[in-house]
Amino acid sequence: MRLPFPFFLLLASVGPFMIQAEEASIPSVETAAVNPEELELEDKEAEKISLISEAFGHLIAKHIVSLGVNFDMASIIKGLQDAGEGKLSPMPETECIEAIAKTRESAFKELSQANLQKAENFMQENLKEANIVTLEKGKLHYHIDQQGEGSSVVEGSKPVIRYIGKFLDGSVFGASKEDDVVILDETIPGFGKGLLGMKEGEKRTLYIHPELAYGTMGQLPPNSLLIFEIQLLKANSENPKEIAAETTINAVQSEEKTAVVEQEKTTTEQ
Repeated sequence: MRLPFPFFLLLASVGPFMIQAEEASIPSVETAAVNPEELELEDKEAEKISLISEAFGHLIAKHIVSLGVNFDMASIIKGLQDAGEGKLSPMPETECIEAIAKTRESAFKELSQANLQKAENFMQENLKEANIVTLEKGKLHYHIDQQGEGSSVVEGSKPVIRYIGKFLDGSVFGASKEDDVVILDETIPGFGKGLLGMKEGEKRTLYIHPELAYGTMGQLPPNSLLIFEIQLLKANSENPKEIAAETTINAVQSEEKTAVVEQEKTTTEQ
């Protein structure tokens, strides 16, 4: 397991950045009387550097958190300061990278196991809730929040939906920004199976066990149980070419009708 290159690029730039900042702050012994306007410019520049430095700290922290390791932040700050002063690292870079990789791997396994247990517990408890329908025992449940009417989603359909995706704690990890067309056999198994049977206008909540979701793959936390709130707008989307052709035909017919009306109006006036 390797660490993201941009993260090390950031850390590698910290030392020179701090050294340059220190050198820039050392007053010259040859400096004579300073113009007030120059002082004001220097103050503004110092303030700008301060803001950039703080923002850079946030950027570094964001990458640190993304590694999934419970680092000692005080020691990280000390390391940054020592690097800026040219002091040697307490550990060779290669050894440090390998140690972080092992720690990340261990943390990943622990999180995977913990999330899987939470998912198992939730699916068992969820059966006690009213009107929960089981599509696959212990793996896939749904609840109808609003009944629909009309056509239903079947195998081979390309339903048009809107959705919100949530974790067990209720935090949102994704949502549709516009109407989405879903190809059932190209999405995660639990999502595709959970859409089958939905009627147009129906709102349904899916509860998907990680085995029918992303498991330990993808960008989400490993073995996350996923909850989707779905609204079915259309059971099967039309072929875009057919829609375009129909739109063109309607437009032509409208223009022809307008032309006839205008001609009749002109004839009447004459």
